[in-house]
Formats: sequence, structure tokens, C-alpha cells
Amino acid sequence: MSSTKFLRLSQLSLVTSALLSGHAFAAQEKEQPIEKIAVYGQHHKNYITEEAQSATKLGLTIKETPQSISVVSRALMNDFSLDDLNSVLESTPGVTVEQIETDRTYFKARGFEITNFQVNGMGMPQDNGSIQGTLDTSIFDSVEIVRGANGLMTGAGNPSATVNMVLKRPTYQTQVNASVSYGSWDSKRLELDASTALNENHAVRAVFTKHKAESYLDRYEQDKTIYYLAYEGQLTDSTVVTANYVNQKKDADSPLWGALPLYYSDGSATNFDESTSTASDWSYWNNTTEQLFLSIEQAITNTWFLKASYAHLENEQDSELFYVYKTPDRETGLGLIGYASEYDHKDKHDILDIYATGKFNLFGMEHDLSFGVNQADMDNDDMSLYDNENGFPRMPELGGWDGTAPTPTFDDGLTGADITSRQRSAYISTRIRATDSLSFLAGVSHVNWETEGESYGKAKDKDSDQTVPYYGVVYDINERFSTYASYTETFVPQTERDINGDYLDPITGKSSEIGLKAQLLDDNLFVTFAYFDAKQEGLAIAVPGSQPDDTRYYGADGINSDGFEIEMSGRLNDTLSASFSYSNVNIDGDELVKDYTPENQVKLALTQKVPQIDGLTFGLNYQWQDDTQRVQPTQPSGVVPVTKQDAYGLLNLMATYDINDNVSVNFNINNVTNEKYLHSLFWEQGYYGAPRGYAMSLNWQL
Repeated sequence: MSSTKFLRLSQLSLVTSALLSGHAFAAQEKEQPIEKIAVYGQHHKNYITEEAQSATKLGLTIKETPQSISVVSRALMNDFSLDDLNSVLESTPGVTVEQIETDRTYFKARGFEITNFQVNGMGMPQDNGSIQGTLDTSIFDSVEIVRGANGLMTGAGNPSATVNMVLKRPTYQTQVNASVSYGSWDSKRLELDASTALNENHAVRAVFTKHKAESYLDRYEQDKTIYYLAYEGQLTDSTVVTANYVNQKKDADSPLWGALPLYYSDGSATNFDESTSTASDWSYWNNTTEQLFLSIEQAITNTWFLKASYAHLENEQDSELFYVYKTPDRETGLGLIGYASEYDHKDKHDILDIYATGKFNLFGMEHDLSFGVNQADMDNDDMSLYDNENGFPRMPELGGWDGTAPTPTFDDGLTGADITSRQRSAYISTRIRATDSLSFLAGVSHVNWETEGESYGKAKDKDSDQTVPYYGVVYDINERFSTYASYTETFVPQTERDINGDYLDPITGKSSEIGLKAQLLDDNLFVTFAYFDAKQEGLAIAVPGSQPDDTRYYGADGINSDGFEIEMSGRLNDTLSASFSYSNVNIDGDELVKDYTPENQVKLALTQKVPQIDGLTFGLNYQWQDDTQRVQPTQPSGVVPVTKQDAYGLLNLMATYDINDNVSVNFNINNVTNEKYLHSLFWEQGYYGAPRGYAMSLNWQL
């Protein structure tokens, strides 16, 4: 793969634009055929001028949008084997990946948990940002990240970021791609990707992925299978329909539930081998995701179109897990206790989104307008069982443990959750051009969130109405530079009650941002500088003196964060492509979050084509963060342990050689310096990241 196929941040691909925007269709005259655009993983300098629908649905370019937007391209995923969402977001400016267990991860940006996720621009509402299993990226063409509050397009959420996963779309040019790879810890992966036109108006695409691997962690193994089908059809000169089906299954043996103790009973820090695991040899955690996306897009005039989208999502988890708690003795390693549980989960989402967008003329200028409605129905069911007789064994010293634990019989303590939720919203946004160089953006979304049900003995009923504003201004200094400012909000419903017995108002997240964007080097390089300020208001705090069984709350200020982000992405010359970011965040209002969130991060990716050897490309991907810590609970001895993670950097290297136009080989080395580090201090427990490893792949394309 040549270096010209590489582009990561602040640039959207033609594939993203064609999938999310209807302007290409609405602009066609009725008697003219719709032009089919067949693009696959190619670098193109005009990516930065394409549309991003994750923020406003106005068909704006990234340069025209008054928020920080980053895009991880298909090319970068291929070059550095970013095969899951975790590794993609680890490469994204300002995002921290809190991988607390092997199969559960939280993502954070600007000091707040990311809870807003989209597929093809359609929001998937959820109460928290925990991702079970690891989402495979083989079916994505790109991943967009809009930082800051985004309540206009997503409804409830935090002022952190919105992650939009853009599915691969069918192409009208026949293409077949295959990749087989092998790597450390017996990792074996096969990817097949084929797309073709059925005729001039209909096209299909299919992707199959199989990934089986052991692990640097003792006993842990995973087996992933992904099926993906996509269809796109032009029913008339002005009507286009799409359908996408995803089936993703991950089976994990001996997964972590919880992780390693980070300190001994005397308060000193533990220091296990990277391979040490608290998972038993009989535990498992199986995750299945099934998704169906349907859309129909109707051009109304040359500048207006109507789009209706429907999504049905089902997630299932089946698990028998083993948790280890308490703190070990420093001399003997004893003192830990095991805790077994069976956990089953199923959630279902039905989402409908209808909107219209187009242009109108006023006072001699052309302006943009978009408006629509959205409804999401969600059902969540949990079931947990325990073994009160054999489910709490005393543990041996972890360093020499082989995973043997009594096999439990799960027939005690049945509990769980049964919750139904509905989110309904109506939204409108517009861009008004005051002059050719000055634009004002405004929008508003009215959102209603209703929840009924009970979770593990606690009522989760809530009913919240919130109006969310969006304001922005963009000024084009010249053809190369523009400056912007924006103010956005979002909210999170709460179940806590005040002293009068009434539900607290939702938490309001507010985000302000100013910045500068530039297109340089003949539009081959995109540079962004942004300063942000984000805060929470109305966070539930327990009233002092409340009864434990009837705690009352009041709303108070939550986290307040501010900082800046610098991005540079693009092609520096004919042989060198680069993507660089530096992010800084300062957090007030929550010392725990401040401590475990890195204040500074640097992320760099480079690919250099070797002019002397045709087809040879070298690259590096480097991620650095400064030190973090977590103040742990006070021990019976009165000691207050403090777990510290020193600043560290991870260096990954790659080499690609194009044997011919159809066949290439890739070689990747991850964690070249064999850095030992903890994945996260998000919880009181943690585990170590992977030591040095490699992967090599053979790729073929037709």
C-alpha cells in the first residue's frame, strides 16, 4: 500500500460523503444519470472539502463546521492494523481509551465519558459509554470523531465527543480484496471484501472476517466472526435506497472481569508480570451484535432532499465470570477472594430518523437549512446468578496461579434489570451567510427521554424534557485560513430525587470552543488549532445526613475542563504523509477524574515512501501520555495507597511492500521498546498492556 493512501485526521473521504449526503443526488437533473463514484481506500487531496453530517446535517465541509472534527481513514486502519475500535480511538487526538477489562472499555474526551455513538450518522442512545467486546473495524470505511457537546444530533450525552462509525458502501466498480495475517500469540486473521454492480443502478458489497488469537495474558483467547452485507439502489432518477446488515460475534475464553489488585495491604504497589490474569480457566464472555440499517433518500428539487432512516440493533451477552477482590499480603501474596457470577444481557434498539435538508436564497445569498425528527426505543434486560456455596474461593498467590477454581453451580441470588426507554427529539439547524466569508450557524433540538423499570433493586424511572441549543460562527480569513467559535449543549437524565421527592433536573453539559483551521500545501495539508471549555451543571450530590435507604440529592456543578488541541494531517510531499496532534486538558471539580486522566497527549503517525525502491513504504505510529495516578481507599492500617503510572510512549512500526499492482505484504511491530504500562486507572484495579508483538499480512486486490 503506497503512502498516498494514508490520511487520518480532519479530512473526510468521498466514501463518507457519498454515504451520508444526498447533495450529489439532489444536484442531478432528472434526465441525467446519477454518476457512480467508486472509491476504495485511496488518498485524495480533496477529502478535506467533503461533507461531515455528524455535527449538523447541513452538508458542510469540515472547514465550514465550527467544531473539532477528526477522521480515522480506512488507509490508516490498514497500514497500522487498527483492527478494533479501541486501537482506532487510541490514534485520535484528545481521546483516552480506558480499557478496564479485556472485554469492556470506556472512552473519554475532554475529561468526560463518551456516551454518544453513531453508525452512518444515526445515533445509538445509551446510558453509559461502556463497550462490551471489541468492535471490529473491518466493516468500516472511516470513523469520525466530533469533539465537544453534540446534543443537536445525538440528544442525551456528555460534552465529550461523538463517535460516528461509517460503514463501507457498495461500489459500482467491481473489486475484490483479501487479506490473511499472522502475529504474536498465534493470532490468525482473514478478511474478505467484495463489491460489484448488479447493473447500472444497483450495487452490493459483502465482507467476511475471521479472527482467532491467544494472548499475552494467561489463558485468554478470543474468536471473532463478522458478516457484513450492503446494498445500494437507485429506484428512480431521484430516489436512492440503502440497506446494511451487520452480524458480529466475539467469544472470549478466560476474560478479565475486574482486573489485578494494584496495591498490597501495606499500601505498597504491586508489580505483576504482564501476563498475570485473574480469570479462571472455566470463565467465558460471549458477545453477539446484530444490526440492520435501512434508508430511503428522495430528491425533492435540485437543492432539497428528504431522507428517512431506520435501524434495528440487538446485542446479547452470555457469560460466566470470575472476579477477584480484596488486597494481597506483600510477603505471601495471599488474602484475595474469588467471586463467581453468571451474567446474561440483552438489549434492543429501534431507531427512526426523518429529516429534510437543502438550500434557500435570502437577501441575495444562498443559505442552508435542515430539520427533522427522531425516535429511539430501547429495551434492556439483565440477569445475574451466583453460587453461595462454591462461588467465593480463597485465592492462592496470583503469580503462580494456573486458573484453577471450583466450578460453580449458578442457582443462587437471582437478580437483574428490566428497563425500557424512549428518546424522542425534533431538531432544526441553519447556516446563514452574512457575506461570502462570514457565516452564522444556529440550531435547536427538543428532546424527551422516558425510562421505566428497575435495575438490581433500584427504580430507574425518569422523564426528562430538554431543549438543546447550538450556535456557531465561521469567518474565512482567506482561501487558506478560517477562524470559528461555537457553543453547544447536551444533557443526561437523572433518577435521583431532591428533598421534596421530585426527580432532579437533567445534568446539563455545556461546551464552548474557538479555533483556527487552515488548508496548506495546495490543499494537501489540514491544520486545526482549538481551545475549549466544557462543564457540567446539575450533577446529583447526596444531601448530608440523608438516610441510606432514602438518600436525597441536590444539583451541583460537576467537572469543568478546559484546554487546547492542535492537529496537522495530510501529505507533506510526494513521498511523506504525516498526522500529528497535541492535546492538553485541565480538569476541576473531580480530583479522581483529574488524577487518572492524562493532562497532555501526543500522537504521531508517519508514512514515508522510499523513492529508491518502488513499492516500499515505512511508517511509525507513536502515542505518548504524561503521568497519571489514582488515590486508593484508606486501608485498615490507616495507609492511603496511591497507584502511579509514569509518563510513557508506545512506538509502533510498519513496512509495506507492493509486490505488484495486486499483491502487497505488510509487517507491523507494536510496542517496539517493550514498554510496561497499565491500561487504565479508571477503576481501583487494572492490568498491563501488551508487550512487544508483531503481525505480518499478505494482501491481494483485484
